Amino acid sequence: MHIAIVGASGNAGQRIVAEARRRGHSVTAVARHVGTGTDAGVTWKTADLADPDAMAAALAGNQVVVLSVRFGDTNFETALDGVRRSGVPRLLVVGGAASLEIAPGKVLLDQPDFPDFIKPEATPARAALDRLRGETELDWAFLSPSMMFGPGERTGTFRLGTDMLLTAADGQSHISYEDYAVALLDEIEQPRHSRARFTVGY
Repeated sequence: MHIAIVGASGNAGQRIVAEARRRGHSVTAVARHVGTGTDAGVTWKTADLADPDAMAAALAGNQVVVLSVRFGDTNFETALDGVRRSGVPRLLVVGGAASLEIAPGKVLLDQPDFPDFIKPEATPARAALDRLRGETELDWAFLSPSMMFGPGERTGTFRLGTDMLLTAADGQSHISYEDYAVALLDEIEQPRHSRARFTVGY
């Protein structure tokens, strides 16, 4: 497949690029600052989500767009505009965990002990999900990681959920960037979540 990854130089973005190439897909890696590499299957392009025309030109010709950016630094409506103009029909968003529920009707972000320093990123991430739920043109999916999201191993063993935070047997809610990338590429290759949020964790 031809997959465009916006934010390809970021922590999650790099792993998503690597997983896509591991599976033999052709990647258009989009970032504000072009990366480097010798992989002929990765084409780097410079574009900014704040410029929908430039972003549309960078994304055109792909089958899927992956958006892996910081929500606090992104005008999400403008970002969607660029994807729509590109003509690419499918969008997968690297989401956040704070909009997940810890019990029916109880969202993690709304709990009194939720850390204030995370809210500047978590609040617009939830707003982006709310906006997507009203999106009818793009076929989108929003993949929320677990609470702890960082570098680790690619095990290929994890669980999927919908709107409830996943917690492992050790009491932790966690997923590695590497296994997150596996789950996201699985969804690209065999779509199971159309216009829906889902989550991944151990």
